[in-house]
Amino acid sequence: MPILIVDDYKTMLRIIRNLLKQLGFDNVDEATDGSTALARLREKNYGLVISDWNMEPMTGLQLLREVRNDAKLKHIPFVMVTAESKTENVIAAKEAGVTNYIVKPFNAETLKQKLVAVFGNF
Repeated sequence: MPILIVDDYKTMLRIIRNLLKQLGFDNVDEATDGSTALARLREKNYGLVISDWNMEPMTGLQLLREVRNDAKLKHIPFVMVTAESKTENVIAAKEAGVTNYIVKPFNAETLKQKLVAVFGNF
């Protein structure tokens, strides 16, 4: 199952890729902004999107809304990653159709728990 990770911070992309590898996921693509991510999502079938919230020019929340409004993409599980744990952000993400939410910093165990919540045991 291909996974798309989206973050404008290259170090975070590397961290998430390494955590996914620890969990047995090797088929991982990257995008450094929401617009690039949307283009990739329209080119290839992904089984999961893990996206940062704070990006320019398209935020993770805007990307989530685009994905949920696209009939071909709306079924894809979407996990939002953010340093913001403010209630209003969590509510906005839920209202936009987020599948799960991870607050930075996090480790492989936290990521695994979130993915188990999305997919069941893997």
